Amino acid sequence: MEKSVLDNANPTILNVSQLPSRRQKQTVVRRGPESKYDDILFPRQAGPWGSARNVSSWPSDSEDDDELNEEPIDEQEIYDLISTISDPEHPHTLGQLSVVNLPDIHITRPGRTDPSSLATVLVEITPTITHCSLATVIGLAVRVRLEQALPPNYRVDIRMKEGAHAQDDQVNKQLADKERVAAALENDTLKNVLDKMLLTCA
Repeated sequence: MEKSVLDNANPTILNVSQLPSRRQKQTVVRRGPESKYDDILFPRQAGPWGSARNVSSWPSDSEDDDELNEEPIDEQEIYDLISTISDPEHPHTLGQLSVVNLPDIHITRPGRTDPSSLATVLVEITPTITHCSLATVIGLAVRVRLEQALPPNYRVDIRMKEGAHAQDDQVNKQLADKERVAAALENDTLKNVLDKMLLTCA
């Protein structure tokens, strides 16, 4: 049998700083000759604490309105929720081992702009080896984490990435079977493993 391209028996371990993240917006301070008239164009006014502040640095009304409007959850937020789950065999997270990857997370939402509309989150998992015996446990941990963290209008679909596991059809059937998932979560030994995996989640 030909070895799978996705087989990762000696996984490359990513540093936390290498994981995809949403960078915070930074305030840009204008300097140089083009900013010499800023005090005339953007007069300083007393801020809420009595100090003079440049009006151009204050948030606009539209920015305040944006904060009040709830934005739909995106793929980066899903990744942030599951990338910190501990791997059951390695002392690293699923994100560090590339078991979960940002491009393998897909959200479908019929009402694109309405955050309360029904949405489906599909996460494709890439185990470190194609014959990983704990692939179902990893999938269960991802499912539990998302079902605990997401609003009730989100449906969760966890699958092995095509060709990533020797028995991906069987694992996918187990992860999609609600009765099997519910029964697995009643098993004390398995629940302890899942709890340990989820300890590293913020």
